[in-house]
Amino acid sequence: MEVVENAAKPTLSKEQVLIEVHAAGINPVDWKLREGYLKEWMPITFPATLGGDVSGVVTEIGEGVGDFKVGDEIFGQGGLLNGGSGSFAQFAAANTGKIVLKPKNLDFDEAGALPLAGISALQALEDHIHLKKDQKILIHGGAGGIGTMAIQMAKYLGAYVATTVSADDIEYVKGLGADEAIDYKQSFSSNKSDAFEDKLSNFDAVFDTVGGEITDRSFKVLKKGGIIVSMTGAPSEELAKKHEVTAIGQGTDVNHERLNRLAELADSGKLKVNIDKVFSLNEAKETFLHLEEGHPRGKVVLRIKD
Repeated sequence: MEVVENAAKPTLSKEQVLIEVHAAGINPVDWKLREGYLKEWMPITFPATLGGDVSGVVTEIGEGVGDFKVGDEIFGQGGLLNGGSGSFAQFAAANTGKIVLKPKNLDFDEAGALPLAGISALQALEDHIHLKKDQKILIHGGAGGIGTMAIQMAKYLGAYVATTVSADDIEYVKGLGADEAIDYKQSFSSNKSDAFEDKLSNFDAVFDTVGGEITDRSFKVLKKGGIIVSMTGAPSEELAKKHEVTAIGQGTDVNHERLNRLAELADSGKLKVNIDKVFSLNEAKETFLHLEEGHPRGKVVLRIKD
């Protein structure tokens, strides 16, 4: 991975706009794409520009575009996985179906960090779980990019929220609204006195951003008729039948409706974007290392334009 100087501006296809990128959030899918984990699903031609989340200003309009004009401040997805050219660049092409006007209450850094993590949480809680007032939900990985947003949304919806985090993050997630925070280093162990599934019971829902054996153990937390949504693959259908619950492996779908819903939540003050650290484009390698090894609180952002 390297920074290319004097790269050409992307060429627009039909129903695309060119964005002068101000900020781009970085997500786990970005390093998975870099590592080649998605090559069977989505082959790409090299050299390829990484990055999906984007915020910036429209500078050029492609054929068939009627919803945007030059000068519009937007946010959304401009990555290869969504038909764009990649957002870790000064200019990015994006499909108009994957962007909307930027929330007025957010700066470009915050807006650039919001799309994928925010929609992952929104899609899980509102579209799959249909979380309601006074229901109980367990959110694994509450201090991460998705988790910080999921906690806030769950509290806005009126739910009781339990979450697993590191010991250092317990007070942090309680500040976001979590009612109960459990040290994952203890609760992920098999020690019966510490395991989260022995501390929690009769929950309506689990939203899992961790995966592995944690997904399987989470079934024990749910009451009959509950639901588990995982960001790391399809949960066990066998365990779902055994516990008489619904299990969903979520693939996040960024669209106009959900982006506008995020903007509404942000502009009304119900959703804040928590940024752990901001890097410059020339620090792209350090940005990836921080995401993969640093256990950031909230989101990590590349600031392309000051």
